[in-house]
Amino acid sequence: MSELAVTVSTMLKQKPRQIWSISPAASVYECLEMMAEKQVGALLVMDQGTLTGIISERDYARKVFLLGRTSKDTLVAEIMTSPVVTVTCQHTIGDCMHIVTDKRIRHLPVMDGDKVIGLISIGDLVNWVINEQQKTIMQLQAYICGTAS
Repeated sequence: MSELAVTVSTMLKQKPRQIWSISPAASVYECLEMMAEKQVGALLVMDQGTLTGIISERDYARKVFLLGRTSKDTLVAEIMTSPVVTVTCQHTIGDCMHIVTDKRIRHLPVMDGDKVIGLISIGDLVNWVINEQQKTIMQLQAYICGTAS
């Protein structure tokens, strides 16, 4: 099976499920502190358990810093990206790669109905494809050399 035909469900099984989020009422400064602490480039914006947006370093750079606003006086709700582009466990890695490319985004929350169950980044997708291709190359080399079992 092609590495692009694998479902998001399979990818999530091999990835930590920790999801970091922030309230839309938080300041952008608090958001940046959390991103730095958790070493992530984006946070989901959750309001009482419901996904309402996503905020990234790019949102900060374009909607706060470049406009001369301050992160302490700007709320997450004012600059978050909403609505959020999401995927389900049934989407394939290929589907996700097309979505992030076409929409020019870097993060895809994974939904099960109204519940967020994971988050996939463009880095996760690229790493998945590279690792799967390396496995295929090793299998082909073993086959060609007659060492395949």
